[in-house]
Amino acid sequence: MVYLDHNATTPLDERVLEAMLPYLRERYGNPSSVHAAGREARSALEMAREQVAALVNAHPSQVIFTSGGTEANNAALKGFALGSTAARLVLGPTEHASIRRPAEALGRHGWQVGQVGCDADGVTCAQTLSQAVDDQTRLVSVMWANNESGAINPIAELAAVCRERGVPLHSDAVQAAGKLPLDFAASGLQLMSLSAHKLYGPKGAGALIVDKALGLEPLLHGGGQERERRGGTENVAAIVGFGRAAELAQAELVSRQQQTRTLRERFEQRLSAALPQAVIFATGAERLPNTSFFAVPPLEGRTLIMALDQRGFAVASGSACGSGQHEPSHVLKAMGVASAQAHGAVRVSFGQQNSDSDIERLITALVSQTKQLQGMGAATAWT
Repeated sequence: MVYLDHNATTPLDERVLEAMLPYLRERYGNPSSVHAAGREARSALEMAREQVAALVNAHPSQVIFTSGGTEANNAALKGFALGSTAARLVLGPTEHASIRRPAEALGRHGWQVGQVGCDADGVTCAQTLSQAVDDQTRLVSVMWANNESGAINPIAELAAVCRERGVPLHSDAVQAAGKLPLDFAASGLQLMSLSAHKLYGPKGAGALIVDKALGLEPLLHGGGQERERRGGTENVAAIVGFGRAAELAQAELVSRQQQTRTLRERFEQRLSAALPQAVIFATGAERLPNTSFFAVPPLEGRTLIMALDQRGFAVASGSACGSGQHEPSHVLKAMGVASAQAHGAVRVSFGQQNSDSDIERLITALVSQTKQLQGMGAATAWT
């Protein structure tokens, strides 16, 4: 299989697995226990906290470990709402379901949910956000980089708008971490979400970075773990893996960026040459180095994805968390892309193990499948 869906998840780095194994075997202590085994687990937990903090230039005390990005996003929105009187929440237009769904839930409990606009590349600018934030706004959430298009938002500029209005800004940085240099301290953010399995770490571990000046109620009450911010015994092995993955991502950031950007650029050049009718989305924006979101008229994206799967290629139509739905991408709709065109969307996201030969094989398969599917009449109602 040629795996080209790294925005959905990444393979576990062998070096990360090596770090985790002792905590799945002989080092099984509970980090809340006071005996030697517990202290050993606590020490590993705190080392991981330092490693994750270093990746995004935060203080270790600002790192709250969670079960993943979804919990971190829920903890940011709902945890803030629990400590505040219901008012108005403003979201970016291309947010992940783990932001949109909690916001909808808050809407059923008295919160008004607004949405800021974006340009044709899916980028939200400071001026647009300024127009969306009013006197009733208590929290804003705009993702750092989009999981489908790869478009990067100007987070520091957006944070400056929020700071001027006295409104905290949260950013879902799940896709950005490990692919872009992130600086929580300099960004102006009060909340940031991360996930281990997007940067060659294990599934089931994530973090919410929290400005210590911000009040936040825990979603889970229990034994007071994570400085009373998230109850429940920590998943030590997964957190250790998260820490090691963060350490590796920081050390190898430049080389990973260079490798995946080269692959993306080469792929898009070959795609445009081989299939001139192809449409590549968000090319006017700064994008994640590994991400290409495109369509090949008049083919329906899901049909093409399934055909490629049969040929041994793993690609996607957008967010893995929403891939079971048949509605066109809400990201492309926010960008003003016509519904028929959005139905053709395919996402390729490169990773460390990909090579030039993968691109050549994919282009060959795309050309072949395009001819075959068109011959079978497997097309959308593009206009």
